[in-house]
Amino acid sequence: MSLIRALSKELEARSDASLRALFVARPDLMSPGVPDFAALAARASARVSVQRALERLNRPQMQVLETLHLCTNTDTGHSASAAGVKKLVAGSSLAAVERILLSLQELALVHRAEPPHTASPSAHRQRFYLPVGSLKDVVGIYPAGLGRSYTELVRLQPAFAQRVVQLVGELHRSGAAVQPATTPMEAALALQHWTSSPEALRAILATAPERTTALLARFSNWAMGAVPQAQRKASVIGEGHDVGPVDWLLARGLLVPLDAAHVELPHSVGISLRGGAVIDNFSLTPPKPTLGTTTASLRRNAALGAIAETLRLTGELLHAVREQPLATLRSGGVGIREMRRLADALRADQHTTAVLLEFCALSGLIRLDVDSSCWVQPPELEWLGLPRQEQWLWLVNAWLASERAPSLVGQPINGQPAGPPSHRTPAATVVNALSAEAQRSDAPVVRKRILEILQELTLEAEAPDGTAPVLDADAVLQRAEWQQPRMARRFSSLIRGVLAEAELLGLIGSGALSQLGAAIAADAPDDAMDILGEHLPAALNHVLLQADLTAVAPGYLSPELSQQLQRMADAEGQGPATIYRFSVQSIRRALDAGQDAATILDFLRRHSATAVPQPLEYLIEDTAQRHGKLRVGAAGSFIQSDDEAALVELAGEAAAASLNLVRIAPTVLISHAPPRQTALVLRGLGLSPAVEEPDSAVVRLNRTAPVAGAGARPVYSAPRTAPPDADITAQLAVLRSHAAAASSNGHRPSAALNGGEEATQLGLETLRKAIRLKQRVTMNVVDSLGNARLETVVPVSVTGGRVRVFDPAKDTERVLSIHRIIDIEATGEMHP
Repeated sequence: MSLIRALSKELEARSDASLRALFVARPDLMSPGVPDFAALAARASARVSVQRALERLNRPQMQVLETLHLCTNTDTGHSASAAGVKKLVAGSSLAAVERILLSLQELALVHRAEPPHTASPSAHRQRFYLPVGSLKDVVGIYPAGLGRSYTELVRLQPAFAQRVVQLVGELHRSGAAVQPATTPMEAALALQHWTSSPEALRAILATAPERTTALLARFSNWAMGAVPQAQRKASVIGEGHDVGPVDWLLARGLLVPLDAAHVELPHSVGISLRGGAVIDNFSLTPPKPTLGTTTASLRRNAALGAIAETLRLTGELLHAVREQPLATLRSGGVGIREMRRLADALRADQHTTAVLLEFCALSGLIRLDVDSSCWVQPPELEWLGLPRQEQWLWLVNAWLASERAPSLVGQPINGQPAGPPSHRTPAATVVNALSAEAQRSDAPVVRKRILEILQELTLEAEAPDGTAPVLDADAVLQRAEWQQPRMARRFSSLIRGVLAEAELLGLIGSGALSQLGAAIAADAPDDAMDILGEHLPAALNHVLLQADLTAVAPGYLSPELSQQLQRMADAEGQGPATIYRFSVQSIRRALDAGQDAATILDFLRRHSATAVPQPLEYLIEDTAQRHGKLRVGAAGSFIQSDDEAALVELAGEAAAASLNLVRIAPTVLISHAPPRQTALVLRGLGLSPAVEEPDSAVVRLNRTAPVAGAGARPVYSAPRTAPPDADITAQLAVLRSHAAAASSNGHRPSAALNGGEEATQLGLETLRKAIRLKQRVTMNVVDSLGNARLETVVPVSVTGGRVRVFDPAKDTERVLSIHRIIDIEATGEMHP
């Protein structure tokens, strides 16, 4: 029976509670909804869905599933029981393997099957299982890190097939206990029998060079390795005493060359190296990392200090961007020169500045103005007026939900060291801030899992004296690799950056998960805000003015005071006790913003704990007296015409009010809008303007409206792991009603490639099985004129919506489009 149909029958027999648990564990099975159990089984067997399901399995589950895959054959229906799997998993128990297989069955990754024909009568009392058909494609060619068999290598590696008969003959003549062979397949079977047990392999390796065991240990987790000149000729005939371990192994076929630089450890050799087991490191409990400790007060103080400093620097960054927008590169992102200028303005290192800049962008505090290709602050920004705990939660929510990885900024794009600019190649270009290279679609899921792992490790190592465990990247990565081994590469590429970003946001303090981080990991943001409001020192609303034209901030200032003070003074130094220096340039900056001397002095008197020094008062009044003799304004474009009456009429036109037209001469109007937008409005009024715009190195886009929602408060929702209960109930009702209708008319889907979801998967299953077994199939194919005809062919490969077939009647190969195949049926005949 088809694997999909077998799974469909099993799913149909399940209870509603079991199906509900399946949809919770694999939400993609009902997104979108499925019409019947056949479609559900087809989707559960699809490669993409199985791949997502495997990413949620822990290491013991993956080890049992891969072992089941290796000791079963879905093409022939050869199943395996928990007892058979247990023999190949060293250190396991029958109860543990049975429990894991049942959990995999609940996830629809395996299903019950009939015992193999060779099973003893007593074995019929056991449960036998088969994995879903697409598992072979998902786990790859090296399940459990083991290589392919000698017979498969002979079939797929022509160079090895030409050499293997000679290799076996040389081994036989040298006295090795290997049977001679006359064909490549016989030679492969001889090598497989020669290395089929740990005892036989130990006897073979008894005369190996001393470094051979260490070399083979490198293949303990993966069957393929890199070896220079892997296809060099090596022979046991005339072998010297100084032979190297690689040549020794190649000469005996214990390593098989794949190409000029790679070799593979055959399956039987790998099994024997593991003591005859597929899995030799099975454990139901995760490894316990060795962790340091820190006190609760150090953790709290470090987290609160990081939060206060991050909020202060974010405010200064927004001020710097408002004063001078950040220009982008042609390729996108902010260049090194702009980042250096911004870092100098913040008095921080460039990496911290880049991460904060990414925080501002992903939380909507700055946005890209597509007309100027510069990053600017939105005109109205709610964040600046919020209490500090709400400002913090704004940043944290945006960080959790963002698909960007800020800490990737500055790292080489292709993993190569950046090196000095003079020696940098295009392939070694680093990731620029706010560029597309920092985009990672899996970032929200990885962040959420890392916070959950931090919480888990913290609870496990919790001490009664209040000390907290210090969690480094290696400890978190070790636990992540155990819980979700299929996502290990994603974790390893992002984990250090995520931990550094979490430390900036105060989720980690002194290397330990803070109370704030624990609340966020538990999806309790309100609790985090209460904790922060209780422990974060109140923002100050005063400064100390000094006679040397400086103002000293004795602590963290309120956002309003900090913003106003940055307009009229230049910040110096780092940390909360910032010094602000007044100068002619800084006072002129405040005057340019629309203030006057009286307003500035009144502001300083209200927010200074000391009297305004006389030198500062003189500086302000003198600068204000000289200010404004000449005025400079902004204009995005101008409109020139010899028809003065037409310009007067245009300036009074209501439809042109969005251009903010100002008449500066009888024949000239100016507008704040850029030339292209101005021309667009004029064309809408029935005019035909000619745009005179000089060539620019900056790429300008047509969209001129601000980004929707820029500056709006982000709301984080944890990555959904389960669909709503109401949706599950509705899906169950659809499945049960269709099952009742199907049972009344006995309808079953056919194996078609252009039908519904289940029919397509059934057709592909039939095709792939025929390809593996080299069986003939009968296809009902429609030609370009709509005529259908039956063809008996041998499928060779299927990919990209096309299937390549061999026609035995015509002795030719051709390619068919899958959408032209109405249905397909296996004949059971083998092609010679």
